[in-house]
Amino acid sequence: MLGELAVGRMRGGCVVLGLLCCLVAGVGSYTPWDLSWTARGDPSAWSWGTEAHSRAVAGSHPVAVQCQEAQLVVTVHRDLFGTGRLINAADLTLGPAACKHSSLNAAHNTVTFAAGLHECGSVVQVTPDALIYRTLINYDPSPASNPVIIRTNPAVIPIECHYPRRENVSSNAIRPTWSPFNSALSAEERLVFSLRLMSDDWSTERPFTGFQLGDILNIQAEVSTESHVPLRLFVDSCVAALSPDGDSSPHYAIIDFNGCLVDGRVDDTSSAFITPRPREDVLRFRIDVFRFAGDTRNLIYITCHLKVTPADQGPDPQNKACSFNKARNTWVPVEGSRDVCSCCETGNCELPALSRRLNPMERWHGRRFRRDAGKEVAADVVIGPVLLLADPGAVGQLQEDGEAVTVPSVETGLVCVAVAVALAAVGVAVGIARKGCTRTSAAA
Repeated sequence: MLGELAVGRMRGGCVVLGLLCCLVAGVGSYTPWDLSWTARGDPSAWSWGTEAHSRAVAGSHPVAVQCQEAQLVVTVHRDLFGTGRLINAADLTLGPAACKHSSLNAAHNTVTFAAGLHECGSVVQVTPDALIYRTLINYDPSPASNPVIIRTNPAVIPIECHYPRRENVSSNAIRPTWSPFNSALSAEERLVFSLRLMSDDWSTERPFTGFQLGDILNIQAEVSTESHVPLRLFVDSCVAALSPDGDSSPHYAIIDFNGCLVDGRVDDTSSAFITPRPREDVLRFRIDVFRFAGDTRNLIYITCHLKVTPADQGPDPQNKACSFNKARNTWVPVEGSRDVCSCCETGNCELPALSRRLNPMERWHGRRFRRDAGKEVAADVVIGPVLLLADPGAVGQLQEDGEAVTVPSVETGLVCVAVAVALAAVGVAVGIARKGCTRTSAAA
């Protein structure tokens, strides 16, 4: 009788300890905030209401996006942070150009923006399969009545619209028509330049959000060479700014002097081109994440001037990719002799006046590749906005599907440590209890 009573007590203790484990685990996994989201529209995969090409963000998120044929429509709920406090509609703008809202709905407390795909400073990225238009919603709260206090932080919400390149986005029927041969030839010869933000192993693209100071931006420059003779791609220059306009102020030169990665010359950086190239028409480089001092939005745009030369043409001071090797205290090219990088230190890599008049594509053999060469061999491409986490403890890392993944703060880390210690103690107690249960069962 006493053995059975002891067994019952020990089993009851095991059940209590098990419930305690579940409770501690539940507390450890509880997320006390969810202050961030992303909005992405994919016209090829989603529809909403009567719109044939749009996508709405999940109902728990206060931003909805419709990607239409020639414009995007963004609807923002004024309870932006889910606190019940309505924000001022005038504090919301669309894109780097800070476009104002198109309409207000007082009954639903929503603010609507409607703008063309190329308006308000949006950036387009060309990929082999899609055209991606990127912009953002800016929330810049008006100063409080007392200027010494701040009640709300600014916020930036990235917006994306994806359109398939090889399908008909319009709902209208396709009507094929005969086109002249010279028109078809011109389209065939066109080059498509692009910049992509890549994962750490360069295998896939990664979102433009969730970066922190100390992280690395892996950027891949490409050119589509479907019908051309082999080409070699170079990044002539790259400038970071707070808008897609690389000439705006402030701005910061990352690559300059016809392919010198000058950011890598700074003492506290590891920025460099990646060698070897995966292909002649691809060039990769990495830069250390930074932000502009005093920028409350914590974002950057990077504008790069890309150009190509025939693949059989050797690098020269005007067509090169040079990184600074701190260990050897010298400039090193991705390919070619080190002499092509010597001008990176002096900052004078310009051609002589006479040579500057000649188009580099005139070295190509054949009339076909010289046609409109000035329009084909170079392009300015913008990547961004790249969003940085101002406070890793207060913002979640944004995924492309609109779900937020919280990034723990210091306080959360301490809580996790405490939970881990508690779980360890519970584990020891469970082990002791199990031994007690086994021994009591054997005695019974």
